[in-house]
Amino acid sequence: MNTKRHRLRPQSLWRWLRRRLTGHARVRHAALWLHAWPLRLHRRHLAGRKMNYKEIGLMGELIAQRWLATHGRKVLYRNYRGVNRGEVDIVARHRDVLTFVEVKTRTSTAFGRPADAVGPDKQRLIQRGAQDWLRLLGHPRIKLRFDIAEVILMEGELPQVHIMENAFQLPDSSMAGR
Repeated sequence: MNTKRHRLRPQSLWRWLRRRLTGHARVRHAALWLHAWPLRLHRRHLAGRKMNYKEIGLMGELIAQRWLATHGRKVLYRNYRGVNRGEVDIVARHRDVLTFVEVKTRTSTAFGRPADAVGPDKQRLIQRGAQDWLRLLGHPRIKLRFDIAEVILMEGELPQVHIMENAFQLPDSSMAGR
């Protein structure tokens, strides 16, 4: 029985791993998790390929989550999807206020601020998600707020994070049963 073992040099092993694993979604997600730090220069390429718009959005959410956590907010949940077609990017607690944070990520400011993309339709979607979250909690009497986190990722620069607190409100008619 021939049990000849092949010894790979580190360079050829690295080349083999890159060929096998760069296209794999889990590896790109893990690499994204490692590169999404608020104090790290942004690079457009991830594991050898240019990031797509979903990966840029996910990186923005991770950066915003870490920024919120380092600035005194307790992140409770990420990417909450409600039963009534509502969605919230980040649910966090800021002292005694429950905050629902929408994260908008852009790679340039040529077309305006990222918060400009949160129009009335998007606000209603976030409000429905928040109402579903409150329904799960049994409609507690707590203060709540809707924030927008703008994340701007420019090549070779540190990510810029801007938080717009109390960006919009729940309509008064939605609070009728509380």
